[in-house]
Amino acid sequence: METDLPQAQDTPEAREYNRLQRQLTIADALLGLAMLAIILVTGWSADFRDITFRISGGSNYILALFLYVLLLSVISRLISLPLDYYGFRLEHRYKLSNQKLGGWIGDEAKSYLLGLALSTLVTQLLYFLIRDFQTYWWILAWALFLGLFVALAQLAPILLFPIFYRFRSLENDALRDRLTRLSERAGAKVRGVYEWKLSEKSKKANAALMGLGRTRRIVLADTLLENYTDDEIEAVLAHELGHHVHNHILKSIIVQAVISFVGFWVVKTALRRPYPEWFSSQADFANLPLIMLVATVMSLLLLPILNTYSRFNERQADQYAWKTIPSIQPFLTAMNKLAAQNLAERVPARWVEVLFHSHPSISRRIEAAEHWIRPTT
Repeated sequence: METDLPQAQDTPEAREYNRLQRQLTIADALLGLAMLAIILVTGWSADFRDITFRISGGSNYILALFLYVLLLSVISRLISLPLDYYGFRLEHRYKLSNQKLGGWIGDEAKSYLLGLALSTLVTQLLYFLIRDFQTYWWILAWALFLGLFVALAQLAPILLFPIFYRFRSLENDALRDRLTRLSERAGAKVRGVYEWKLSEKSKKANAALMGLGRTRRIVLADTLLENYTDDEIEAVLAHELGHHVHNHILKSIIVQAVISFVGFWVVKTALRRPYPEWFSSQADFANLPLIMLVATVMSLLLLPILNTYSRFNERQADQYAWKTIPSIQPFLTAMNKLAAQNLAERVPARWVEVLFHSHPSISRRIEAAEHWIRPTT
């Protein structure tokens, strides 16, 4: 089945917006790496450790570690704040944001406190394992990391996202029933269909199948509900259900398990080398910047590979959607609407797609859909 729906080209505004977003991403990553490297090689990390031990009374390891994480997080936040504010202004410059400055500051504060709580939990558990299981701590830490990864994926829809956004049950009964039936055909049991009040902060549109098990739910941005037909919304959700049908969540957990196992082994190897001017032992939390540095470098090096894998998954999800919906046309119109509303690049340079994009470009998705032929029965 083919259509004659024309593809729009990128506007100069879309190209400029995405170029600035890429520059912002690169600058943020380089700034983070530079901060960690400087704190480590100058010996400041050891100085910070000594300061936190003095404040905590000299022998309270747990309190000193918390104070160290707090100090590191404050420094990181202050350094990254100008770039974050630039990102906030960038969304307004291109008329993609509805959020006021006060709301943005509130979200930044909530994000910081949530990050501090999670990082405190992770670091306390990590250094507990390092202290008590000196040989095999990295394997135990890897297993713990996987457990937390899965737990957060399950709890995010009911604990984390509501901190930043409002949700309510979808009032459109016909659409709710239609999407629920679509989910049931895909073998995905959902615990409800929710309207996501995204318009309170953004003019972009989105939809998702959130959560795992008993927390799995369909989430539709109000910006999507206002501007898209029921057929187009069904096409967008059919794509999301394609991830469930192809077990992409489970496969991603397995991929994450392999990568994190290698990552913890690399960290363990790095910590065993003598760095007397930086830290005294594996259990010396002055080595935390080194752990973060190794993890960040590995993430950046693996990003093109992970993006390639993600684009493969997205193509599979698209193909499932094409097989499921009655007509390809709503998928095509939804893609064009999303590209225009979100100011996405339809035809990015190939190197940009490889390095930065977790989804195939809009032009490639539309071209693949237009050339897709429904199997005959």
